[in-house]
Amino acid sequence: MQVALQYHLPMDVEAWKSQLRKGAAELAVLALLDETARSGIGLLDALEARPEIGLSDGSIYPLLNRLEREGRIEGRWQTPRGGGRGQKIYALTGEGRSALKSMRAAWTGFRDELSEIVGGSR
Repeated sequence: MQVALQYHLPMDVEAWKSQLRKGAAELAVLALLDETARSGIGLLDALEARPEIGLSDGSIYPLLNRLEREGRIEGRWQTPRGGGRGQKIYALTGEGRSALKSMRAAWTGFRDELSEIVGGSR
């Protein structure tokens, strides 16, 4: 008689959360830029109180570069009046606003349907 051995690997919740963050990062950045133009540091500061979103220096700048290449945002260099180091300020383009509108609608539907399945706060 053979006994089948089953191995159960513990779920890596951090890896799962990382995948959630990757999917939501673009929506979060576009929504913040819809409020006001911001630098990369300004975006990180706005997200600081929301650590579950998980954007860091290492992840936000590649995302901003991609969004700029795709035409969803535009960046312009701004130098402080008193001199010093400038910073790039990002703003939504018309294409970015259109993408944000579509993404918000998709997010709302996804969130509502998933909440029906997994339940509300318990």
